[in-house]
Amino acid sequence: MSAVRALVTGATGQDGGYLVEQLVGQGVEVHALVRGAGGASSALRSTELPAGVHVHRGDLTDGLSMDRLVQELEPTEVYNLGGLSSVALSWEQPALTAQVSGVAVGHLLKASYDLQERTGVPVRFVQASSAEIFGRSERVPQDETTPVRPLSPYGAAKAYAHHLVGVYRARGLHASSCILYNHESPRRPQTFVTRKITVGAARIARGLQDQLAMGNLDARRDWGWAPDYVAAMTAAARDEAGRDYVVATGVSHSVRDFVAAAFAAAGITEWERHVTLDPRFARPSDAPELVGDSSRARQLLGWSPTTTFPEVVTRMVEHDLALLDAQGD
Repeated sequence: MSAVRALVTGATGQDGGYLVEQLVGQGVEVHALVRGAGGASSALRSTELPAGVHVHRGDLTDGLSMDRLVQELEPTEVYNLGGLSSVALSWEQPALTAQVSGVAVGHLLKASYDLQERTGVPVRFVQASSAEIFGRSERVPQDETTPVRPLSPYGAAKAYAHHLVGVYRARGLHASSCILYNHESPRRPQTFVTRKITVGAARIARGLQDQLAMGNLDARRDWGWAPDYVAAMTAAARDEAGRDYVVATGVSHSVRDFVAAAFAAAGITEWERHVTLDPRFARPSDAPELVGDSSRARQLLGWSPTTTFPEVVTRMVEHDLALLDAQGD
């Protein structure tokens, strides 16, 4: 592989951390954009990024500084994983979500295009999109041709960014939108329902609490392993042409299935007596079933998921049990 210089936004998030590690392992010169000291959505501190990674602090919504950074670094690959990643939070801060997860993508795409035009060196851009752009889809499973009909401010912001990628691709930028379905790992922050479940199951198993309050248990999602989905993004960047790719396992499970699997991994069989329903945790509007058809990624990128749903949940629970046990030492 010829010399590659990558700029990764959202580098301290779940996906960003795994992506940086994969790129470093490939011998890529990695520049990581982080904001401040990180927040609730940060899985890592900037000091926990691999040795040799160049850390830059900045704000995605500051278009001038983003353009300046891209022009100074002259990356050959740009991975945009930054933004507000919580659907629930987007209902509380819709305007901020639009700025960070939508408008900011326009800044980065234009900066990448301008760099390519100035230097004559191709720039490959990958947007971390989301299955939430499909919303209440009449198609199950969804693929790249499924109509975009978001149901939340988060989905709407991601949809705008997704369309912008197509606009700049038509203009000559190697731009890909990876439509990522739900993907988890032990690095998922506890503000997400999946990690809330695995932490709750672990704490109940260790006798530290007795109840876990949940919202909608009937929503169905297609859950995969985060490092697999990051690998799809690098594969998209290296493919001969920029395209849209659904990245998914093709198998859906309900939130109830996730809860049952988490409690089983923690050694608890009668999970129902520990789970209560609380309307405070129900979203105003929730897509009933999102499951993806990743045939294009499998055929063109040679990508496929490596980890099953039970394995993903078990790894998360085992991680949270180990954390609790270490705290007790």
